[in-house]
Amino acid sequence: ELYFGTDDALDIMTWNIEWFPKNGQSTISYVSQILHQLDLDILAMQELDDRDMFDEMLNEMSNYTGYYKSAWFAGLAYIYKYETVQINDIYEIYTTSQYWSAFPRSPMVMDFTFMGENYYIINNHFKCCGDGILDMNDESDEEKRRYNAVILLKEYIDSNLSDRNVIMLGDLNDDIAESLQNNVFQSILDDPYNYLFVDYEIANGNSSDWSFPNWPSHLDHILITNELFDNLENSNVLTVKIDEYLENGWYEYDSNISDHRPVAISFQLNETIYGDLNGDGMIN
Repeated sequence: ELYFGTDDALDIMTWNIEWFPKNGQSTISYVSQILHQLDLDILAMQELDDRDMFDEMLNEMSNYTGYYKSAWFAGLAYIYKYETVQINDIYEIYTTSQYWSAFPRSPMVMDFTFMGENYYIINNHFKCCGDGILDMNDESDEEKRRYNAVILLKEYIDSNLSDRNVIMLGDLNDDIAESLQNNVFQSILDDPYNYLFVDYEIANGNSSDWSFPNWPSHLDHILITNELFDNLENSNVLTVKIDEYLENGWYEYDSNISDHRPVAISFQLNETIYGDLNGDGMIN
């Protein structure tokens, strides 16, 4: 009964899959079945540990292929439906040593085309941990490192992708709904004209819907730019509680799959998203 994606939507999910495969072949079996039932177009994945087993899983999934290459091992990967998603380029940003504090794993950008429209996904796994207090005077403070990562990503989007359909997502390891003085995402939250966390209501809602139940906290997020705002009206955003579909619930999920739940968005496509493709002033 687990399902999510539809043929007339762009279905994207972010998932920290906890050092895949957490329980060897059992994990491969679970994840391949879950992805088949969710029928996603794109999965942005964090914590890929075994690349050979990743390839083995993809070989068992007839509709999907994947990408995990990195300048060094970063644990970031994509799985996507090759019949619907045309890859234009995949590359990393902020890879040099001066950015390693902000980005222990360099953000991975996917430039792709879906139903004739161009999009960019920026997959991330921010630095973990901390005491919940943002110390602006300590560059080694975990919250400050995440704060710096947010500033740099916003600068990159503003400078390079200002008029593009951008989705920034991942395990961002912090709460988007906490107080202003300790919120590492405040620079984005202060720019609502250009940016929106589509899972903000989840972060402000009941803890039963949060992505990291063991704490509990909501750490996995999806951010979009204003070019995509018009497509939210009929879109679906949720934490996918796969554990509720398993016989032994969270115990079975945490033992075999991950300690994070995925967060997903289904963009219901309408004519707005296609824009003036022909350059004739007519909406397609």
